[in-house]
Amino acid sequence: QVQLVESGGGLVQPGGSLRLTCTPSGFTLDYYAVSWFRQAPGKEREAVVCTTSDGTSYYADFVKGRFTSSRDNRRNTAYLQMNSLSPGDTAVYYCATGLDTLIYAGPWSDTGKYDYWGQGTQVTVSS
Repeated sequence: QVQLVESGGGLVQPGGSLRLTCTPSGFTLDYYAVSWFRQAPGKEREAVVCTTSDGTSYYADFVKGRFTSSRDNRRNTAYLQMNSLSPGDTAVYYCATGLDTLIYAGPWSDTGKYDYWGQGTQVTVSS
């Protein structure tokens, strides 16, 4: 069964950190970009970062300098390290995978480019 599983969400105080993990099952990430999206209550899903199979990352402006996306192809796992979190970062975070070739062909923020989505993990930033 092909699926993506996220983990690592939770409740954190403002200024704190969390690391999310995205692990696929039923396929390998070799030719796939891994992206993270988030959706806050009452808002549209927004793109956070995309990391292609060669490790190149593209960040949304609102997370530059705070979030770091990485991947370990040997472990077939992707990570999102989130630092300096603020209440505005509260959302359900999703990882998604799409073929590198499609990502390179157009905006990585286009949700239509992604084949697989995780179930989401809740991140709540609150004191």
